[in-house]
Amino acid sequence: HAGRRRAALDGLDLRIHAGERVLLLGPSGSGKSTLLHALAGVLGGDDEGEQWGELRIDGRRAPDARGRAGLVLQDPDSQVILARVGDDVAFGCENLGVPRDETWRRVAAALEAVGLDLPLDHPTSRLSGGQKQRLALAGAIAMRPGLLLLDEPTANLDPDGVAEVREAVGRVLERTGSTLVVVEHRVDVWLDLVDRVVVLGRDGRLLADGDSDEVLAERRAELAAAGVWVPGVPLDVPDAPDAVSEGTAPILFARDLAIGRPRTPVLHAGLDVDLPAASSTVLTGPNGAGKSTLALTLGGLLPPRGGAVVATAPLARGVADAPVRWRSRDLLTRIGTVFQEPEHQFVAATVRDELAVGPRALGLADAEAAARVDEIMQRLRLDHLAAANPFTLSGGEARRLSVGAVLATRPDLVILDEPTFGQDRLGWIELVRLLHELVDAGTTLLSVTHDAAFRAALGARRIELGLARPRVESLP
Repeated sequence: HAGRRRAALDGLDLRIHAGERVLLLGPSGSGKSTLLHALAGVLGGDDEGEQWGELRIDGRRAPDARGRAGLVLQDPDSQVILARVGDDVAFGCENLGVPRDETWRRVAAALEAVGLDLPLDHPTSRLSGGQKQRLALAGAIAMRPGLLLLDEPTANLDPDGVAEVREAVGRVLERTGSTLVVVEHRVDVWLDLVDRVVVLGRDGRLLADGDSDEVLAERRAELAAAGVWVPGVPLDVPDAPDAVSEGTAPILFARDLAIGRPRTPVLHAGLDVDLPAASSTVLTGPNGAGKSTLALTLGGLLPPRGGAVVATAPLARGVADAPVRWRSRDLLTRIGTVFQEPEHQFVAATVRDELAVGPRALGLADAEAAARVDEIMQRLRLDHLAAANPFTLSGGEARRLSVGAVLATRPDLVILDEPTFGQDRLGWIELVRLLHELVDAGTTLLSVTHDAAFRAALGARRIELGLARPRVESLP
């Protein structure tokens, strides 16, 4: 359809043998997720786009071989189906007609394998993003597929969670001999588990294919220039911004703060947090510690469960000092929040219109709004997608769009939840450079992240959640 765009593969010839372990690489938008969906037989038919050529699993057309492939999607929310953890993991087995007793044995084994130590009746609505990823992996593992397809399965996990998932996949492959195709931007996580690397180019064509060590060594510079995260290639970004001096006045602070989602238990109480003006702070901690909840509370999008969040005069600029009492229009130029799930904040039909929503709400002249939109599209490598529907973008492209939509209103405080999720090497570098420029120009930045490279580049101040009180560290 005109104005719509999906990642496309073109002229791809590929044969994967039973038992192979393949790492599928390529820049954002090259078609990696599209290929996994095709292998799983779930592209959906003609309304999903055009298809030609041949794709077979065990000699059968991919749609006719469903159940042979277990797919873990890039967005784990889209795979949470049922209200309780145990039922959700059992769903695939039940659809395959696995006997009841065997199903529940598989459920228990799968949850243990992915390190999700929760009661079977635990509500899926109360899981963190990282926990949902483990749940989706457990559901795929429980079906005992011959082909395991993983789309960035560790993207939102803390380091311990990454290790648990990586080890769980290794145990499953060792026990079952399943074939593996895994998409991951961070190559080093999977290198010792895979034996083959397949690289797609930005045009959706095959760029490289071969032994993992040989491909990454012999074509190192070419792959890095294409946006692939090649281990050991340095990142060309500025050093972390200077730490703010002691006593710098905060632009926003919280005192004796208690946080929690509505109708759920309080996660933390007695929190004291300061965000100094023109500073960059990263918020870290294990999955489920409440990082996203704290970020949304500081951003005025969740009410405190106790204590107070206070915007100082330079940020409040004449409105109430409690951000949770502000109108949407008040937030636009004061606090901009990028959610962990990009799709949760898309409201327009095209990328250009999505970026223009905020400037138009501010009443900017058409020329000024267009100039802002054009600048952001160019900086974040979205200009070739101006007419695309936001919901057809790859995960990395959707993340850049969600960041750009917030930056378009130029708020004084920007809160980012996992800003580098799904980013190829080039997108990551450009995003980090842009955020550096914002801090240098006076913007205050708070980033929730597990990304070690991002912490090194923008973590002059760090808050670690998951202790009795958050630990704040200023780096020299």
